[in-house]
Amino acid sequence: MKWTSEAEQALREVPFFVRPAVRRKIEALATDHKQQLIDEAFYKEARAKFSRRSP
Repeated sequence: MKWTSEAEQALREVPFFVRPAVRRKIEALATDHKQQLIDEAFYKEARAKFSRRSP
């Protein structure tokens, strides 16, 4: 999976110990959406989706 440098930079803001899990979740979402490139906009959209919690 390819990431833009902006998306990689945004990922670096995630604590190192959860970064691999966040990367896997975002890449899985990108695969589901048939995305081959993760840009900053997709990254932010995915993070927002994952940060929403169900009641």
